[in-house]
Amino acid sequence: MERCPWCGKDELYMKYHDEEWGIPVRDDRKHFEFLVLESAQAGLSWLTILRKREHYREAYDNFQADKIAAYSEDKIQELLSNPGIIRNRKKIESSINNAQRFLEIQQEFGSFDRYIWGFVDNKPIVNHWHSLDEIPAVTELSQRVSEDLKTRGFKFLGSTTVYAYLQSTGLINDHLTGCFRHKKVR
Repeated sequence: MERCPWCGKDELYMKYHDEEWGIPVRDDRKHFEFLVLESAQAGLSWLTILRKREHYREAYDNFQADKIAAYSEDKIQELLSNPGIIRNRKKIESSINNAQRFLEIQQEFGSFDRYIWGFVDNKPIVNHWHSLDEIPAVTELSQRVSEDLKTRGFKFLGSTTVYAYLQSTGLINDHLTGCFRHKKVR
C-alpha cells in the first residue's frame, strides 16, 4: 500500500494520513480545531502538533470557539504554563482573537463551513501530483483566503499556513496520485 511519503513510518503520522488528512471537513468545530493547530504549527513540524493534539483538545475546551473567544488573562497564563501545548504567547493570544473572528464569520455566513467552502464553490480541488516536489507551499487560492481572513482580523494565518489548512480539511486533495488515499478522498 503506497502512501504519501511525508508521513514516513511514524504510526501517529500514518494514522492521520490514512484516516483524516484531505477528507472534506464540514463541521465548524473541526474547522476551528484545524485553524488553531495549523497556526500553532508555524515554525514547527506537523508531527510535533499531532503529538500535542490531545493536550490541545483538553486545554482548549475541545475547540469550542465560543468558550475560547471568552478566555481571560488568567486562562492565558494557565495555557502558558501547560507543557502539553505550544507555549507561545502570541500564538495563544491569536487563537483567542481568531475564535472571536470565527464567531463573527459564523454570524455573517450562518457557519464557517459555508464561508470557507465558498472559496472552492463547495467542491474539493483535486490535484494530480506525482511527487512531493510538485506540491506548492502557496497558491493563488491560499493567498486569497489568507488575505480575506486577515482583512477580517485573523492572525497567524499566512498563505502557507492556510494552504496546509486547506489540504488538511479536504478543500484541496493533495494526496499524490500513487497514494492509495488519492482516489478514496475524491
